[in-house]
Amino acid sequence: MIPIYHGLSPLAGRYDAFIVDLWGVVHDGVRAFPEAVDCLARLHRRGTRILILSNAPRRAAEVAARSAAIGLPPHLCDFTVSSGEETWRDLAEHRAGARCYHLGPARDLGMRDGLAYAFVDDMAAADFILNTGALAAEDTAEIYDPLLRPAAARGVPMVCANPDLEVIRGNKREICAGAIAARYEAMGGAVRYHGKPHPGIYRTCFALLAGIPGPRIAAIGDSLRTDIAGAAAAGIDALFVTGGLQGAELGVDPGGNADPARLAALCAAAGVRPTAALPALRW
Repeated sequence: MIPIYHGLSPLAGRYDAFIVDLWGVVHDGVRAFPEAVDCLARLHRRGTRILILSNAPRRAAEVAARSAAIGLPPHLCDFTVSSGEETWRDLAEHRAGARCYHLGPARDLGMRDGLAYAFVDDMAAADFILNTGALAAEDTAEIYDPLLRPAAARGVPMVCANPDLEVIRGNKREICAGAIAARYEAMGGAVRYHGKPHPGIYRTCFALLAGIPGPRIAAIGDSLRTDIAGAAAAGIDALFVTGGLQGAELGVDPGGNADPARLAALCAAAGVRPTAALPALRW
């Protein structure tokens, strides 16, 4: 069975740094969770380093500003790393073609700033696709089939700035860029991903946490597919928040508590084993 703790306090002394997911762990896209903010404040007072690692398809500064706006005090976070930032830096340093078709909502337009590409409105003119997510909250991945099938047939590569399949905003599930990218791959399209669980973003994190040995770093997240698998592949401990994204699969109670047998079965099916589980990020 996977060890289950009521909160982080029994584990905090084992680590000098935490790599913390945002959505479902610190906030729900609408408001920060008071228990999570309190927990981060306690870690901050202990001198523990806090690195926020988000699969948000936006620049890191935008992610930090949005987190602050919904209730996460900026001084509690030593660093903010995002899949959007990793994507932007890669596109800035390595040419992906001259013309880009950007598939994503208006809130992601900041991803274009400073990039020397021609952003086109006609997919037929694109050399590559920048995928930051669905245009509308209610969209499904299938909606984009008529747009993407000709591009896949033409061999247009896609750059995915968020590998997540879905997110819970408030109390409603929405698809993410990863769901569209997975469908594109199923059509035969080639996709390059940035973000969890892929190794590049963990190298960025470890560079920022230089001097702290791997056994003294733990990741905290609510997705077995990205947070827990990514941490395991990077060689660090992982703490799984059961009351987040996968709470419905676990049948958690209102406090986020999961049945130990059901938790073990879900992790076994996913092929990952977290170091421990918590109902929520709380002390």
